[in-house]
This record gives sequence, structure tokens and C-alpha cells, in this order.
Amino acid sequence: MEGESKGTVCVTGGTGFVASWLIFRLLQRGYFVNTTIRSNPLDNKRNTNYLTSLPGASERLQIFQAELDKPDSFKSAIKGCIGVFHVAHPIDLVDNETQEMKINKSVSGTLGILQACLDSKTVKRVVYTSSVATVMFHNKDLDVTDENTWSDEDYMRTFNYFGASYCIAKTLTERAALEFAEKHSLDLVTVIPSWIHGPFICPSLPGSVSSSLSMIIGNKGQIKYNETTAFVHTDDVANAHIFLFECPNAKGRYICSAVEITIDKLAEFLSTRYPEFQIQNEE
Repeated sequence: MEGESKGTVCVTGGTGFVASWLIFRLLQRGYFVNTTIRSNPLDNKRNTNYLTSLPGASERLQIFQAELDKPDSFKSAIKGCIGVFHVAHPIDLVDNETQEMKINKSVSGTLGILQACLDSKTVKRVVYTSSVATVMFHNKDLDVTDENTWSDEDYMRTFNYFGASYCIAKTLTERAALEFAEKHSLDLVTVIPSWIHGPFICPSLPGSVSSSLSMIIGNKGQIKYNETTAFVHTDDVANAHIFLFECPNAKGRYICSAVEITIDKLAEFLSTRYPEFQIQNEE
């Protein structure tokens, strides 16, 4: 299918872990891709060679500058597209901004992008990249977490854990996106990936990959977060996005996860699979 044009799609946040791999796979599938990167001065010197050197990129990839606090800046990238993969999300785990600032930026930016999709008159479907954070935080004793499960905002606000503002923002943003889509008859589906592990083309080590490898690379600060972890492969996440875009009957939310494993079982697996490494457990 490579080289066979399927139309133009937009991927927001193109320099990120998930978005850059998604662009890679979309180009392989024959799509023309418009992608957005942040346009603030600190990012003007960002190296995008890993995107522009992808097979097919010279003919079918265009890079636009846009930022979430200026939703209108996405209009040129969305214009003429048949689909939009909204992957971009403000990442500020060290709390340079207040929790409410991050939530407002994420929600208002997403709604602005969805409005641009409506205004384009060409976008047939939007695929929004959510997070397992939108389903896993609540005070209910559930045997199974599925697409009907939502993280509880009040519950999340009572815990001052690392990355809490990100989890709240993702939950409120996905809810707002689905409500907007229903109100305005916009075709939108959401992908809810668990902890993503696997290959990447972005130049820096993605946080989820670093955490997943914590017992191998000796990142003891991250090991404690792997008590029980649901994992999914990078390719599965990219393919899920594309499948849900192309599947005419897709609707609503879709969890994308492959396996759940405890830290002890993970340590046992890694020790057996990679005996050359000294596997470090939490203890």
C-alpha cells in the first residue's frame, strides 16, 4: 500500500513519542500527513530530521507550527484533511504551571481543534489519544476496568501523587471532547492506551519506556510505580489509531492494552529473558 495515497490527515504533537511513530505508520500506509509542532521560541531550533527523513516524508509530510493555547493556529494544518489524530497534550510534570492552568490549556485547546475540524467541512473523523489515567483512579473496588469506567476527579484531587494534574487534565479533556462531539455531531473516537513500551524514533527516551526499563537501567525512583502495570506496544497503539480511523463502525472509547503484570512477575520474566542484566527490584 506504500505510495498509494489515501488522503491527507493531521497528527497534532508530531515530535512526541506516540505521534512520531503514528506518522511513521501513516506514511507507510500511503497517507499524506500534516503534523504540528509547538511554535514557542524555545522550540524553534528543534531538530525534526527524524520526521523529515522518514520514508515518504519528502513527498507526503508537511510540518506546521501550532500551540494548544492558540487553537486557531491548528487551522492551517487541519485544512483539507479527511481525518485528525489529536495526540498533543501539555506535559508539565514538574508543575511549572498550576493545575488549573494545565487543565484549561488542554480542554480549551482540544475544543478549539475540534471546532477547527467542524469548520474544515472535510474532516470525517477525529481520533483522540487519551490515557489509562482516565479509567484507573477511583475508590471503587472493580474486578474489571472497561470503557465505561471513568477516573473520579474528586478522588484524584485528594491525592498529591506525582503527575496528578496530568491525570486530571486527561480525564476532563476526554470527557469534554466526547461531549463536544455528541453535541455537534462530530465523528470522534478515543484511544485509551496503557503504559506504552517499544521502539521509538523521537530523539529522547520516552518517559513510559524509561519507566518500563527501570529494573534494567537501574532507575530505582521509577521501580515503585511498576507494582502492577498494564503494558501495550508502540505499534499496537499506532495501529489502533489507524484502525479506529478507518473502521466505519467505530464509536466512543477504546482501551488499548495487551498485558498486565506485577513487578515480581516482571522481574522474573526479565531475569529469565535477559540473564546478562542485573535486574533490580523495588527491594
